[in-house]
Amino acid sequence: MEAGSAPETKQSPEDILGIFPTTILEQLSLPALFGNDHPVEIDLGSGPGSFLVEAAERFPERNFLGVERLLGRVRKTCRKAWHRGIGNLRVLRLEIDYTVRYLIPSNSIARFHLYFPDPWPKRRHATRRIADAEFLEALWGALIDSGEVWIKTDHREYFEQIERLLARSEHQFVSIEWSDEPYPATDFETEFLERNLPIYRLRLRKRT
Repeated sequence: MEAGSAPETKQSPEDILGIFPTTILEQLSLPALFGNDHPVEIDLGSGPGSFLVEAAERFPERNFLGVERLLGRVRKTCRKAWHRGIGNLRVLRLEIDYTVRYLIPSNSIARFHLYFPDPWPKRRHATRRIADAEFLEALWGALIDSGEVWIKTDHREYFEQIERLLARSEHQFVSIEWSDEPYPATDFETEFLERNLPIYRLRLRKRT
């Protein structure tokens, strides 16, 4: 090292793959984040990253963004991806609702994955559920033409609530036949299938 030069600092996986916005008042630049203009899919509530990492590995021609508010889970996901040499993945540490409504540019996302969101099963807590009319409208606005939203839940009442919301906004989405493609199962999905519990699914395509 030359005299007077600054010492080199080693970047951690979360320094490279994690997104910790210095401001939440500007929309994300997805091409800048990934360094390309490949189709972008977003895992809303990516948790410890099992689904996100494996999906990014299976589809290297797509970019995957995880949204997760818990720092420990963000770091765990970044380390998993880093050790497996996955470069088409980023993780944003932020709340899902705020991210979708304010930080994702219009007409920019090929597919959203919303898997097993907190159902808030007690009646007095139902208003805390993320999937309300305004949230679905924000998803619609962020999707490219014919983009999709994939939803899975084990909570029947929550599923029926989402169906009622969709019925009142037929101009936004059309429901199409479910197809897993070669996506991995989530941790929750694996657990529920092993216990023979029902899983309710929706595949929605943006109407244009």
